[in-house]
Amino acid sequence: MKYLTTTELAKKRKISSRMIAIYCTNKKIDGSYKIGNTWLIPFNAIRPIDGRTLKKNTYSVDTIIY
Repeated sequence: MKYLTTTELAKKRKISSRMIAIYCTNKKIDGSYKIGNTWLIPFNAIRPIDGRTLKKNTYSVDTIIY
């Protein structure tokens, strides 16, 4: 299985690596785990829904894959 670091995923999704680390710390990204100071996130992990949005069912699972 291919894994991405928070930095790689941040560049891909155009969000901060700190926000991705917060998602991992709060266990919002399934399959992510930490080795030392580095979070490893599965390549096909599903992007968590942002809690600030009003419509939580706007995205389908197929469209929010990292």
